[in-house]
Amino acid sequence: MPLDSTLVPPNAVTQTFAELGLSPAIVRALNAQGYTAPTPIQVEAIPAVLAGRDLLAAAQTGTGKTAGFTLPILERLSRVDFSRVNHKAKIRVLILTPTRELASQVEESVRVYGQHLDIKSMVMFGGVNINPQKEKLNRRVDVLVATPGRLLDHIGQKTIDLSGVETLVLDEADRMLDMGFIRDIRRILPLLPKARQNLLFSATFSEEIKTLASGILDNPALIEVAKRNAPAELVSQVIHPVDRERKRALLEHLIKTNGWHQVLVFARTKHGSNRLAEQLDSAGIPAMAIHGNKSQAARERALSEFKSGRLQVLVATDIAARGIDIDQLPHVVNYELPNTPEDYVHRIGRTGRAGSEGEACSLVCIDELGLLANIEKLMKRKLESRVIPGFEVDPKIKAEPLRKPQGQRGGRDGGSRDGGRGGQGGNQRGGSSKDGNQRGSARGGQGSGNGNSSGNGNGGSKPAPARAPKPAPQPAPSGGNPYMNAPRPQSNNPGPSSPNRAPRRRAPSSGNR
Repeated sequence: MPLDSTLVPPNAVTQTFAELGLSPAIVRALNAQGYTAPTPIQVEAIPAVLAGRDLLAAAQTGTGKTAGFTLPILERLSRVDFSRVNHKAKIRVLILTPTRELASQVEESVRVYGQHLDIKSMVMFGGVNINPQKEKLNRRVDVLVATPGRLLDHIGQKTIDLSGVETLVLDEADRMLDMGFIRDIRRILPLLPKARQNLLFSATFSEEIKTLASGILDNPALIEVAKRNAPAELVSQVIHPVDRERKRALLEHLIKTNGWHQVLVFARTKHGSNRLAEQLDSAGIPAMAIHGNKSQAARERALSEFKSGRLQVLVATDIAARGIDIDQLPHVVNYELPNTPEDYVHRIGRTGRAGSEGEACSLVCIDELGLLANIEKLMKRKLESRVIPGFEVDPKIKAEPLRKPQGQRGGRDGGSRDGGRGGQGGNQRGGSSKDGNQRGSARGGQGSGNGNSSGNGNGGSKPAPARAPKPAPQPAPSGGNPYMNAPRPQSNNPGPSSPNRAPRRRAPSSGNR
């Protein structure tokens, strides 16, 4: 229905969790985690959810969105006498997330906050054996946290019943749109009861999100406690101009000179993440990479070692921009700027969380000036530029066009943004699906699933057109700092589905569903 929302004003009065209507059992669990006062998004969201209203809520990363919906959901469920419910009771809450890491994080929050309640939860995502999930679904599950692709697998195999869902949560809804999950969501919605509570939580509040909400939500409360696409105020931001070939040396210099002990580094591609992690490790800086091609066990091990402090550097693609929640993470480095400015906000939002200060620096070469201009335009501010002595920019180096990662727009089942849109049909851009192939479109055949196919539904047999010649590089200015004086060119990326790009051979996907 039309989005006829009530805008909830920010609440300036300090409240406790008990005053918001949460039971002593939940408050006790929160106190054990050191949480004594709700954040602004929680102050506004918890009463609305407890009242049974639909909700469209936006807050910048690190402000407690997850607790904003898990706490009132647990409170509502705690009022049910589960001793009178049999072990085959239907799922009552469905929480959809775009990535495996975020799904695990949300389900962990449900368990931790509900540890003194008789509530059963389960997390479900691809990249792992489906049979243990089937066995767990045969027992009582009150709250299911899932990625869309694996949920559809269970739906297709008739191993799950969604007819009892009373509350649907779309977490990081803007990321789900960006990753191409809208078709999956539209396949799932008709399987849910029409009479249900719907909650959309998002780090950003775009017009696209409002359009999605208008078709799902019924007269929702509208909560926006931070400026759209605004980074956390406690994050200091700086750019370090550097030549493209000296980025790794500068990164090593910053880590060693400043004594950084826990650093999250963002690279643009999976291959680049692997290479950088190996190079840092060879230089005596313990590092591991995390991205969609890594097995689930490898990703969990890397995250566990990084969170515990045993691993000094974690190199990630944008898969980690929404799913990593580390208390007091001090440093985030953009080794390469993201192709979309919103991803910059999400990346640096990994630090400066929950009232702690953080530092975000970006290593920017002359090729990325257009991306930097887009970021500054989004944030409506200029970022401080600081040249590191010994790493001054060579004004003779000319700009080269950037290329987007192959299949940038995300795996079908929350594996990664850089895995391609998977399993949506042969007429979508390539990505990873269950067996490494895309399902063909109605026009026939199977599209290639290697993450860089244009997937035109003809089985991938049609040869790609020849590569177009590269545009002429833009000359750097004759003197001074080119990062301060040169006009910032817009990147000229043909994109993953460009007809001018021939697909490269790639190894089959490692199961990114």
